Amino acid sequence: MRCVIQRVSEAYVTVEGKETGRVEKGYCALIGVESGDTEKDAVYMAGKIAKLRIFEDENEKMNRSILDVGGKVLAISQFTLLGDARGQNRPGFTKAEAPDRANELYELTCAELRKLGVPVENGIFRTHMMVHIVNDGPVTILLDSHKEF
Repeated sequence: MRCVIQRVSEAYVTVEGKETGRVEKGYCALIGVESGDTEKDAVYMAGKIAKLRIFEDENEKMNRSILDVGGKVLAISQFTLLGDARGQNRPGFTKAEAPDRANELYELTCAELRKLGVPVENGIFRTHMMVHIVNDGPVTILLDSHKEF
Protein backbone atom coordinates (compact mmCIF):
# COMPACT_ATOMS: atom_id res chain seq x y z
CA MET A 1 0.00 0.00 0.00
CA ARG A 2 1.30 3.43 -0.90
CA CYS A 3 0.32 6.77 0.50
CA VAL A 4 1.25 10.36 -0.20
CA ILE A 5 0.71 12.53 2.86
CA GLN A 6 0.47 16.27 2.39
CA ARG A 7 0.25 18.49 5.45
CA VAL A 8 -2.53 20.92 4.67
CA SER A 9 -4.06 24.08 6.05
CA GLU A 10 -7.14 23.26 3.97
CA ALA A 11 -8.22 20.51 1.58
CA TYR A 12 -11.49 19.47 0.04
CA VAL A 13 -12.77 17.16 -2.65
CA THR A 14 -15.68 17.51 -5.04
CA VAL A 15 -17.43 14.98 -7.26
CA GLU A 16 -19.66 16.33 -10.04
CA GLY A 17 -19.52 19.77 -8.43
CA LYS A 18 -20.62 18.57 -4.97
CA GLU A 19 -18.27 18.66 -2.01
CA THR A 20 -17.87 15.22 -0.41
CA GLY A 21 -15.16 15.94 2.15
CA ARG A 22 -13.29 18.87 3.70
CA VAL A 23 -10.59 19.34 6.33
CA GLU A 24 -8.88 22.35 7.78
CA LYS A 25 -5.58 21.66 9.58
CA GLY A 26 -4.55 18.11 8.86
CA TYR A 27 -3.51 15.82 6.03
CA CYS A 28 -4.61 15.02 2.55
CA ALA A 29 -3.82 11.31 2.25
CA LEU A 30 -3.71 9.91 -1.29
CA ILE A 31 -3.99 6.14 -0.83
CA GLY A 32 -3.11 3.48 -3.41
CA VAL A 33 -3.66 -0.23 -2.84
CA GLU A 34 -1.22 -2.64 -4.44
CA SER A 35 -2.13 -6.09 -5.71
CA GLY A 36 -1.55 -8.55 -2.88
CA ASP A 37 -1.98 -6.01 -0.07
CA THR A 38 -3.80 -7.34 2.98
CA GLU A 39 -5.58 -6.09 6.07
CA LYS A 40 -2.16 -5.96 7.73
CA ASP A 41 -1.06 -3.30 5.22
CA ALA A 42 -4.17 -1.19 5.91
CA VAL A 43 -3.66 -1.37 9.69
CA TYR A 44 0.04 -0.51 9.29
CA MET A 45 -0.76 2.47 7.06
CA ALA A 46 -3.42 3.83 9.43
CA GLY A 47 -1.02 3.60 12.37
CA LYS A 48 1.76 5.27 10.43
CA ILE A 49 -0.51 8.12 9.32
CA ALA A 50 -1.85 8.68 12.84
CA LYS A 51 1.61 8.67 14.45
CA LEU A 52 3.54 10.54 11.75
CA ARG A 53 5.11 13.61 13.38
CA ILE A 54 5.18 16.38 10.78
CA PHE A 55 3.51 19.21 12.68
CA GLU A 56 5.78 21.71 14.40
CA ASP A 57 6.15 21.92 18.17
CA GLU A 58 6.93 25.05 20.20
CA ASN A 59 10.57 24.84 19.02
CA GLU A 60 9.55 24.75 15.34
CA LYS A 61 10.63 21.10 15.03
CA MET A 62 8.44 18.56 13.26
CA ASN A 63 7.56 16.68 16.41
CA ARG A 64 3.76 16.53 16.64
CA SER A 65 1.32 14.08 15.12
CA ILE A 66 -2.12 14.74 13.70
CA LEU A 67 -3.50 13.41 17.00
CA ASP A 68 -1.40 15.91 18.94
CA VAL A 69 -2.76 18.88 16.98
CA GLY A 70 -6.38 17.73 16.65
CA GLY A 71 -6.22 17.56 12.88
CA LYS A 72 -8.29 15.62 10.35
CA VAL A 73 -7.49 13.49 7.31
CA LEU A 74 -8.98 13.90 3.87
CA ALA A 75 -8.56 10.37 2.45
CA ILE A 76 -8.58 9.99 -1.33
CA SER A 77 -8.29 6.63 -3.09
CA GLN A 78 -5.74 6.88 -5.88
CA PHE A 79 -4.76 3.79 -7.85
CA THR A 80 -2.38 5.88 -9.99
CA LEU A 81 0.13 5.80 -7.11
CA LEU A 82 0.91 2.29 -8.37
CA GLY A 83 1.66 3.52 -11.88
CA ASP A 84 4.98 2.40 -13.34
CA ALA A 85 6.49 4.59 -16.05
CA ARG A 86 10.08 3.36 -15.81
CA GLY A 87 10.10 1.56 -19.14
CA GLN A 88 7.81 3.81 -21.16
CA ASN A 89 6.11 7.17 -21.22
CA ARG A 90 2.63 5.79 -20.62
CA PRO A 91 2.37 4.34 -17.10
CA GLY A 92 1.23 0.79 -16.56
CA PHE A 93 -1.04 -0.03 -13.65
CA THR A 94 -0.58 -3.78 -13.36
CA LYS A 95 0.52 -3.41 -9.70
CA ALA A 96 -2.78 -1.77 -8.69
CA GLU A 97 -5.26 -3.98 -6.84
CA ALA A 98 -8.62 -4.88 -8.41
CA PRO A 99 -11.25 -2.21 -7.57
CA ASP A 100 -13.44 -4.21 -5.15
CA ARG A 101 -10.52 -5.40 -3.04
CA ALA A 102 -8.82 -2.00 -3.26
CA ASN A 103 -11.96 -0.31 -1.94
CA GLU A 104 -12.16 -2.79 0.97
CA LEU A 105 -8.60 -2.00 2.04
CA TYR A 106 -9.02 1.74 1.48
CA GLU A 107 -12.16 1.71 3.65
CA LEU A 108 -10.38 -0.40 6.28
CA THR A 109 -7.54 2.14 6.41
CA CYS A 110 -10.09 4.92 7.02
CA ALA A 111 -11.90 2.86 9.68
CA GLU A 112 -8.62 2.11 11.46
CA LEU A 113 -7.72 5.82 11.46
CA ARG A 114 -11.08 6.58 13.06
CA LYS A 115 -10.47 3.87 15.68
CA LEU A 116 -7.20 5.59 16.51
CA GLY A 117 -9.06 8.85 17.08
CA VAL A 118 -8.37 10.61 13.78
CA PRO A 119 -11.43 12.16 12.09
CA VAL A 120 -11.56 11.21 8.40
CA GLU A 121 -13.36 12.80 5.46
CA ASN A 122 -13.52 11.01 2.10
CA GLY A 123 -13.78 11.30 -1.60
CA ILE A 124 -15.92 8.79 -3.52
CA PHE A 125 -14.21 5.64 -4.74
CA ARG A 126 -14.03 5.13 -8.53
CA THR A 127 -15.26 8.60 -9.44
CA HIS A 128 -13.59 11.53 -11.11
CA MET A 129 -12.66 13.74 -8.16
CA MET A 130 -11.39 17.28 -8.02
CA VAL A 131 -9.05 17.51 -5.02
CA HIS A 132 -8.18 21.00 -3.78
CA ILE A 133 -5.11 21.07 -1.55
CA VAL A 134 -3.40 23.93 0.24
CA ASN A 135 -0.12 22.23 1.13
CA ASP A 136 1.24 23.74 4.34
CA GLY A 137 5.01 24.12 4.27
CA PRO A 138 5.01 22.53 1.75
CA VAL A 139 5.32 19.20 3.52
CA THR A 140 4.86 15.98 1.53
CA ILE A 141 5.80 12.52 2.81
CA LEU A 142 5.75 9.21 0.93
CA LEU A 143 4.73 6.05 2.80
CA ASP A 144 4.84 2.44 1.64
CA SER A 145 3.65 -0.52 3.73
CA HIS A 146 6.28 -2.69 2.01
CA LYS A 147 8.92 -0.13 3.03
CA GLU A 148 10.29 0.22 -0.50
CA PHE A 149 11.00 3.90 0.18
